[in-house]
Amino acid sequence: MWTFFHKLGSPKWFYEISGKWLPWLAVLSAILLVAGSVWALAFAPADYQQGNSFRIIYIHVPAAFLAQSCFIMMAISGAIGLIWKMKIADVFVKAAAPIGASFTFLALLTGAIWGKPTWGTWWIWDARLTSMLILLFLYFGVMALQSAIEDATTAAKASAILALVGMVNIPIIKYSVEWWNTLHQPATFTLTEKPAMPAEMWVPLLVMVIGYYCFFTTVLFLRARNEILERERRTNWVKKLVSKEAA
Repeated sequence: MWTFFHKLGSPKWFYEISGKWLPWLAVLSAILLVAGSVWALAFAPADYQQGNSFRIIYIHVPAAFLAQSCFIMMAISGAIGLIWKMKIADVFVKAAAPIGASFTFLALLTGAIWGKPTWGTWWIWDARLTSMLILLFLYFGVMALQSAIEDATTAAKASAILALVGMVNIPIIKYSVEWWNTLHQPATFTLTEKPAMPAEMWVPLLVMVIGYYCFFTTVLFLRARNEILERERRTNWVKKLVSKEAA
């Protein structure tokens, strides 16, 4: 385990191993997203209360899951970077921030589209919606620190600290529907409870969630690999790689 952990800290090793995983991840994410979308839109039955408008959950729920998971991953990577000084951890924080911000924006947008016919308004200062908006601003804050601070080491430390502090918002997002009287419905399904919706509805949702995570990993690896090449451009292995591809 420790051997793998130390290997993972090597930018060269991660670049090589991720290059082998990427094609498989890309194909798997494409299959799952296409299958899940067709299943959700064409075969899943309409909700008895919301009709076909409920189908937006097949985009909204995976995006909301990923928005939170990505920030948790950033905080863990930031902590690893601060404690063990692993270069690859800082790379992950920088590579993940724009992706997480995109999924957070998608979750807010699809939530607003769903909220209009359901609640009668595009936006309300609901506890869940407000905490998700704060999450978007936290992503923007991490990205702003990385852009504003020229020294890479200082930028990595500052963004890692902000990610760790911002972790306070994650349990607020999760438990906001239980702690406060909100319009937002509780979790669609959890790992510990039987889903409230029938299998023909939640199975395609599960497929979409897994597909989103595979897609996220694919994009994260692509961005991380580009960041590694930029940071390690003066090393011999990158120079050899560039000269080999140029030839």
